Amino acid sequence: MTLYSFLKKVFRLQFRLMKWTVIGEENMPTTGPVILAINHVSIWDPVVAACSVPRQVSFMAKEELFSIPVLGGVFSKLGAFPVKRGQGDMNAIRQSLTILKGGGVLGLFPEGTRSKTGEIQKGMPGMVLLMEKSQASIVPVKVRGTSNMFTKGWGRISVVVGKPLTNQMLKPPEGVEKRREWIADRIMQAMIELPEAK
Repeated sequence: MTLYSFLKKVFRLQFRLMKWTVIGEENMPTTGPVILAINHVSIWDPVVAACSVPRQVSFMAKEELFSIPVLGGVFSKLGAFPVKRGQGDMNAIRQSLTILKGGGVLGLFPEGTRSKTGEIQKGMPGMVLLMEKSQASIVPVKVRGTSNMFTKGWGRISVVVGKPLTNQMLKPPEGVEKRREWIADRIMQAMIELPEAK
């Protein structure tokens, strides 16, 4: 058993005790390259999202996390890799495309940082570049209940997995100048429109 599989089993057990709900798991493609576009409100979002889909997810994470003793090494063993935020990090782009072109699943937080209000923010167009170059489908994912979930009691955690979006489904109309921004907005809107777990 890999470290990823072991930790996934442990956390899935923990989350079940916290009234964890997953809706739309069947929407996750079983094969082929996939980009999970996940909203971001807590450091626990990648763990909760990864436990909610059947395939292994490699996450792009801010490079500062990899400088933390021990924890940085664990992140790497789990398939995560660093990205320099606020600039075009070619190493992170190459690593992302390697994962996707190998038929893997890439986890992204297109808002770029955690939302302070909990509301879904504007998405960055970098995910559109990765989708175009890899022909991956994008699966919007909405995570709720992860803010302060251990410090403020046993709150309810929910994850809603949306239906895959493809290049063909996200073609902008003629005359759109900022094409990737337009597509990114449509992806974020699809995330916003995902139902709330009951």
